[in-house]
Amino acid sequence: MHEWGCASGPEILFIHGFSQCHLSWKKQIESELAESFRMITYDLRGHGDSDKPLETEYYRESSRWAQELHSVIAEAHLQRPVLVGWSYAGRVIGDYLLTYGDDSIAGINFVDAMTNASPEWTSPGGKLISAMATAGPSENAERTLAFLRACTALPVTAEDLDNILAFNMLTPVEVRAHMSGRPTPYEEALRRLRVPVLVTHGEKDQIVLPAVGHYTASVVSNATASFYPESGHMPFWEDATRFNGELAAFVFKATKASVLN
Repeated sequence: MHEWGCASGPEILFIHGFSQCHLSWKKQIESELAESFRMITYDLRGHGDSDKPLETEYYRESSRWAQELHSVIAEAHLQRPVLVGWSYAGRVIGDYLLTYGDDSIAGINFVDAMTNASPEWTSPGGKLISAMATAGPSENAERTLAFLRACTALPVTAEDLDNILAFNMLTPVEVRAHMSGRPTPYEEALRRLRVPVLVTHGEKDQIVLPAVGHYTASVVSNATASFYPESGHMPFWEDATRFNGELAAFVFKATKASVLN
């Protein structure tokens, strides 16, 4: 777990996606957001610097993901943070809501988040994820790189791509395999949400299709949607200036509403 920014500011808890790590949020934690917000990042189980048990149950059971997120909130002494969840973190937040509800959070920003894995929304990226989960040692980097290149529609520098590839390689193939295809039974929990919700999605996303973002916005009664016409799966990286501005405005609004309630 890592802490960034203003210790007395409104709290944001960033949750990364499949095969990533907390450094996915580099363009947020090193931005002007640090002047106003207390920001927490962490590596999901099996990722980055976190423990990497290889038993299936650590990755297939919803309650384990819920407990992990709950523990981070408790250990960081967060008081109703805004959760920012990218990609696979849509599942993690869904797991948390199923177990704990939304009483202890101020809001949620779903970022190209997987909240419903219906077959009708199968994406081209699904085959790339499957390939990453079955790669042998000689193929691992090549298949991971193919996935990462599909994550953006706007150009990423060679240096950035190298750095992202490096931390993706910290996730064992076995962990990727255990995480793939996990159910998404979250619709009722999403419908029960009463905290503010911002749905952010790249319109050129080939990993989690924009239709999933539209679905999330449609089932959450008080959701606001923001779609990025030129971005892929990583609008927080591809268009960080817009993303950071919208996130700041959302967090200020959500935390103010939380205090009033």
